[in-house]
Amino acid sequence: MVQKAQRKQGLADRLRAARPVFLYGAILAAGTFLLSWLDYQRLARSFAGEIQIFLVAALFMALGIWAGARLFAARPPASDFSGNPEAQRTLGLSEREMEVLALIADGLANKEIAARLNVSPNTVKTHVARVLEKLGARRRTEALARARELGMLP
Repeated sequence: MVQKAQRKQGLADRLRAARPVFLYGAILAAGTFLLSWLDYQRLARSFAGEIQIFLVAALFMALGIWAGARLFAARPPASDFSGNPEAQRTLGLSEREMEVLALIADGLANKEIAARLNVSPNTVKTHVARVLEKLGARRRTEALARARELGMLP
């Protein structure tokens, strides 16, 4: 019991002796913080325009990344959409012509459609002409609008 009390007393003496060291360390840390803060203030005043330009550029970059992710995100496949087979049969559209119509709806050009279907661009032109004729349209946009009215496209 006496040893325990002596150990406690020894620890208290050592903490009292270390108090000036802790105080000195705290003063050095506060001084270092103050010098860093003053240097930051000088830097912020010296380069205020550059900092503002950087912040605006970072904001626009973040906005661009967000907008790009929203615009170019993969759309979920419309697996439950079956179209309107009766309208397709009535108009006489073949399966290949329906594929071409769906790719037109995706915004692909004739060369891109040809590459996707592994056919020549002339074949795609023929399919597009037949689709336009069967839907009674003069332009691709009219054909897409007509196909959507008939429920053939989502």
